Amino acid sequence: MFKKILIANRGEIALRILRACRELGVQTVAVHSTADRDLKHVLLADEAVCIGPPAAAKSYLNMAAIISAAEIAQADAIHPGYGFLSENADFAESVEKSGFVFIGPRSETIRLMGGKTSAKAEMIAAGVPCVPGSEGVLPDDDAACRTAARATGYPVLIKAAAGGGGRGMHVVRNEEELIPKIHLARTEAQAAFRDSSVFLEKYLETPRHIEIQVLADARGHVVHLGERDCSMQRRNQKVLEESPASGIEPAQRERIGALCVEACRRIGYRSAGTMEFLYEQGQFYFIEMNTRIQVEHPVTEMVTGVDLIKAQIRIAAEEPLTLRQEQLKPQGHSIECRINAEDPRRFIPSPGEIKKYHAAGGPGVRVDSHVYAGYHVPPNYDSMIGKLIVHGSDRAAAIARMQTALSEMIVEGIQTNLPLQQRILQDEVFRRGAHHIHYLDELLQNWNENG
Repeated sequence: MFKKILIANRGEIALRILRACRELGVQTVAVHSTADRDLKHVLLADEAVCIGPPAAAKSYLNMAAIISAAEIAQADAIHPGYGFLSENADFAESVEKSGFVFIGPRSETIRLMGGKTSAKAEMIAAGVPCVPGSEGVLPDDDAACRTAARATGYPVLIKAAAGGGGRGMHVVRNEEELIPKIHLARTEAQAAFRDSSVFLEKYLETPRHIEIQVLADARGHVVHLGERDCSMQRRNQKVLEESPASGIEPAQRERIGALCVEACRRIGYRSAGTMEFLYEQGQFYFIEMNTRIQVEHPVTEMVTGVDLIKAQIRIAAEEPLTLRQEQLKPQGHSIECRINAEDPRRFIPSPGEIKKYHAAGGPGVRVDSHVYAGYHVPPNYDSMIGKLIVHGSDRAAAIARMQTALSEMIVEGIQTNLPLQQRILQDEVFRRGAHHIHYLDELLQNWNENG
């Protein structure tokens, strides 16, 4: 086991990693920007190193500063968390070349699965079902793009090959829209990811977003930990997640899980990872792989009892994965609500000082958050200030428990999306499990029009 780990992140995930390290008896090094001196994990870490000014590009995205901090602190390994540099193959490679262990997949695996078209090609070769679409990125030839779209069938979805989060993504419903939207998507992709490559897929009208959590060690032992439903999204950004997904039969779960396990073996995957799918009319369609820990990992932890962060660390330390597939059966149901510092109707970020804070509690309630009364939410980063997670005997019990927990949660001094989460939990379509990835956008439009 490592003696000292540097946490190359901030906020709730940095605190989550710190706690896992403490339970493993590992010392921690927190790196932080000048805006984050008062973060909880910075105050609790064994050592802290300032790596730059508030702008992420000059601190949390500054590879040289992070590696220098690891050298100064004499860390053994670097945990990237999620976001920032967690899926940056160049960073993972630099970490390894500098003599540290990157707590995540190998750099070549990140590179392979980071490109949506190369990842899709690997999945097709492994027998994993994929959304029909273009073979690789779209060429500059407009006629060839039209041919690819006709072969796929309208409507189609243009997507950035190098990124996600809805940037560089456009729905095209007819041929007249195709070329202008391809050009627009390329411009957005270049600005967001410094790569203008785009591809197209069949646009599914009402799919759910289902993802499979996997763990793989360096010896080729791989398991899946069931699925999460992340269909409650606003503009392709997840708002609420749950596990297991409603309506997935055990045999179907085992079949898609086994395909994901075999695909991970094929590419030599190591660490925690997530295979993301669209699910419509009983069919799974692979869309991408996240080669890192996910924001929504706690719901899987709650239903399996597996600590995914500790598993990541142990795998990186070359310990064998002792879990067996037959042990991993979901128990009960878990729901996670993301708590964001933002206007609950207009979604404008709401930085500022938290005047009053009270976390929800009680049986089956978990709060992953770095904030506290007196903490000042900076305007420089993502607006998420925490995650509220519950576990119940079944989905109905989890919904009831989440409603109680939301009613107990108090965050004053800034605006939050707590009212939005409460409204979602009351929605009859959500309560039936009949929502899809476009449902929340439709719901928000209806709420705005009708109050």
